[in-house]
Amino acid sequence: MLLLLYFLLVNGAYAKLAINYDSFTGTPISLEEVKRRDERNITFWCTNQIEPCDPEEGKRVDGSCNNLRYPQRGAPHTPTYRLLPAVYDKNFEPKLSKSGHSLPLARFLRTSLLAEGRLPDQKFTTLATNFLVFMSADVLSIQDTVKYIIWKPYCCQRKGKTDRDCVPNKIPDDDPVHRFSNIRCLNLTRPESFQSVGCIKNDTVPERIVSATPAFDLSLLYGTTLQSLLEKGRLFKSGLLKYEVERGRIWPPSIETGSGRCFLNQKPQETRCHNTPDDTMNSLAGVNLFSIWFWRLHNFIATGLTKINHCWDDDKVFYTARDINIAIASQIILYELLPAYFGHENLLKDGVLSPTPGFRDHYNEHLFPQISLEFPFVFRWFHTTQEGNMNLYDTQGNYLKKVPIVNITLRTGFFGVDDNIDYVTQGNFRQATGKADYIVDPDVAEVGLGPQQRATDLLTSDLAKNRLFGFQPYIKYREFCFKQSFKSFDDLLQAIDPERVELLKGVYENVEDIDLIAGIWLEKLIEGGNVPPTLYCVVVEQLLRTIASDRHWYERPKRPNAFTNEQLQEIRKATVARLLCDVGDKVTHIQRQAFYRISPNNPLCDCNDIDFVNLWAWKDPTCGEQGSQFDASYNTAKFFQNQFLKLKTNV
Repeated sequence: MLLLLYFLLVNGAYAKLAINYDSFTGTPISLEEVKRRDERNITFWCTNQIEPCDPEEGKRVDGSCNNLRYPQRGAPHTPTYRLLPAVYDKNFEPKLSKSGHSLPLARFLRTSLLAEGRLPDQKFTTLATNFLVFMSADVLSIQDTVKYIIWKPYCCQRKGKTDRDCVPNKIPDDDPVHRFSNIRCLNLTRPESFQSVGCIKNDTVPERIVSATPAFDLSLLYGTTLQSLLEKGRLFKSGLLKYEVERGRIWPPSIETGSGRCFLNQKPQETRCHNTPDDTMNSLAGVNLFSIWFWRLHNFIATGLTKINHCWDDDKVFYTARDINIAIASQIILYELLPAYFGHENLLKDGVLSPTPGFRDHYNEHLFPQISLEFPFVFRWFHTTQEGNMNLYDTQGNYLKKVPIVNITLRTGFFGVDDNIDYVTQGNFRQATGKADYIVDPDVAEVGLGPQQRATDLLTSDLAKNRLFGFQPYIKYREFCFKQSFKSFDDLLQAIDPERVELLKGVYENVEDIDLIAGIWLEKLIEGGNVPPTLYCVVVEQLLRTIASDRHWYERPKRPNAFTNEQLQEIRKATVARLLCDVGDKVTHIQRQAFYRISPNNPLCDCNDIDFVNLWAWKDPTCGEQGSQFDASYNTAKFFQNQFLKLKTNV
């Protein structure tokens, strides 16, 4: 407690030296302006307090100083950018059709363009889609979803008619599902923007406000403020994050269910609810699982570093472990997950992947570290491949049962009951994801968010948000990406199969009316990959910007606290299979390529035969010879796993 108080006092001293920035413009503001914002209760959203930058310091938790020219860029509550300018009707309502009429209802379009059903993919596991969800959540925030399921669940009721935030989706009377029910409305609210929270006047284009940092930095674990990390994250011992041990399993620290978190836990059995720096783990099942695994991995790494370098203090171990953890996550995303979907050769050709295993230095100080508004949005296409059921298996691969994945949202306690975390982990690398086949799982399309809403169609919400974000028509993004011109529906045949072009003709008046996400839904998949080409284009544009704008990108040789070449080569060995071998519950056998299904070419193998990141590459010679009695060629992963398990006895 005294140590925590010390850190908070030091943090407070730094705050006196900090500069206050307007979160939207990135320009400094006066203390008088801060006081005015305090009075209006908008300081949290509209102001970032940034300590002076040190060019030699490592990656900050709050993302600031990632660009020394623009210290505030890279922090939470800073703007996204747009690939194409926004288009709206008057008062920033969704745009009209080319003829001036309202566009077709979002629910009508979804049911007309995408069928419902279940067909398992023969290539990918649900581990892949869950990691994609986790990756997206790292650069987003959940306030938009919380807004309409907790803060304003009444948009389909009389009260919602007078609340401008309410923009519910109307269900047609002849809806193929709900014509048999009395449901005629799906709850939805406008996305939070700099305008809606009071940072900017409402007579400007709505710009989305996001509470995460725009970098892949595991902010779901470490939070986005130093204070939250100090209070809720760090144990201040041996570089560890706080943890609990329950029935032989290591978990992030827990708190009583409440305050809108884990409120779907089924008590009295389900009580676990993560108490972490930014309270963002307790959301979707995929986010929850990978948060647990990377939380454990941090402590796995810290335990190894402490054993190797006995002279390192808690700070040194913690921030080195954090740096390695972020690098491992980035390596898996960039070199294992995305190539599976986007195609290794495609990403190599477009410069996303390094052609050599060594360093690369593409840093551009003139680029803001930002994400495009379109980037996380197009990932919503993966809702079409989301499997509705979460299958549970035992360690021998025997199927046990299935649980609707929509029922695990905001229900962290499910994983802590019985052996569910074991069974779910096994299921993640054994179960197929949904196939990319223009068919959507019925639970995703009709239940969506589980019992907290009477009915939710995630893809209808996606299309509605497409319009609320003010995205230009689909054909404008095709022109942006591929320099293709579309004058008629028949021109779409270069991108979309004939039968699906016919579907578009039947629901849109003009080719210029087609919504971005609707066009992406129906595109042919990219050659050499498993995603639509327009999605590929938007994501690649973002990845290239991220690599070039992140001063602390792990592949850079000249960043503060840069890896040595030996250390980078160890990071290159990271795989999701090794991740689960090290920190997954009861995982002793797994396929080497765990994003792909088990097959004769990708069989289960012993974890001892899977490459590991050898932490001996981080041996500090100034610490002397202690630890050197352990041969560096020894199975380091197994050794550190045993050390990690000893944490259980030290709670």
